Amino acid sequence: MSLPVIQDSSATQEDPLDLMDEIDALKQERDVTILAHFYVDGEIQDIADFTGDSLKLARDATRVTTSGILFAGVHFMGESTKIMNPEKRVLIPDLQAGCSLAESCPPDQLAAFQQQLRDQGRDFHTVAYINTSAAVKSLVDWIVTSGNAREIIDRVPADKEILFVPDQHLGRYLMEVTGRKMILWPGSCMVHEVFSIQDLIRMKKRNPDSIVMAHPECPQNILELTDVIGGTEKMRQYVLQTEQPTTFLVATEGSMIHPLEKAAPQHTYIPVPGIMASSGETCACNRCPHMSLNTLQKVRDCLRNNGPEIEWKDYFATAREVLDRSLLQ
Repeated sequence: MSLPVIQDSSATQEDPLDLMDEIDALKQERDVTILAHFYVDGEIQDIADFTGDSLKLARDATRVTTSGILFAGVHFMGESTKIMNPEKRVLIPDLQAGCSLAESCPPDQLAAFQQQLRDQGRDFHTVAYINTSAAVKSLVDWIVTSGNAREIIDRVPADKEILFVPDQHLGRYLMEVTGRKMILWPGSCMVHEVFSIQDLIRMKKRNPDSIVMAHPECPQNILELTDVIGGTEKMRQYVLQTEQPTTFLVATEGSMIHPLEKAAPQHTYIPVPGIMASSGETCACNRCPHMSLNTLQKVRDCLRNNGPEIEWKDYFATAREVLDRSLLQ
């Protein structure tokens, strides 16, 4: 399966610098703060007020003083921002920017499985990766990001089983590092699933002194060859602390190269190629097609139009209790 960057060929191309200037003016006029995830294009990260991983941005969102927030990311991130800031307008450049992980765990299916476990007499806490819908967040006991997952798992009482949703690869990795057994939901990220183990081995041979960094959403065969396993902020901190110029082989969404280069430009960063399941060919397909729906034009249009906007839903209140407990306490 290839992951093409989705572009609207009918859209009129505008000068990026002009768009950036217009965005700067509009966010002042509309009283909006821009948050951008590390997985959106670098030019959007450059015009954002805050950039980071899911954990950092969730915390940043609670410190925003403007009346509005524009989140350049995917839908579940916009929902989480609205949940944490119910009084603010929360805008998102494209409502169709979804997430394969979130879609792999529909709330009705999760609720049915939880009931099945309860009927079996199982005593468990449900721990959900933040890459889930707000409806799923309202059904769980804890939310984790790649940045705080070990800490949260340690907070689950030892006499409770753990149902971990939806990322089976992150769950398997957490089982290894925490020693806790888990019931794993069979979900995975379409981007992190496609990395080519053959190409990684070949790249390591060509760059014998390189360091491999991989996101824990990657399959186990990739993580077994990885020197640094961690979320995007851990990667950024690691390269910041590495003074000697180094070649890093990076197995995560391709846009992550941009903040790494900004943080530590003395290093060389090489994205690990993916592999297309349909043909077996390797490709530069480690881009999330949902994140790629965010463009400068859509950011500008979103500010112009005051929308699309994330609307408050009743179950957001329940989800907020879980997010507060998991991310802010």
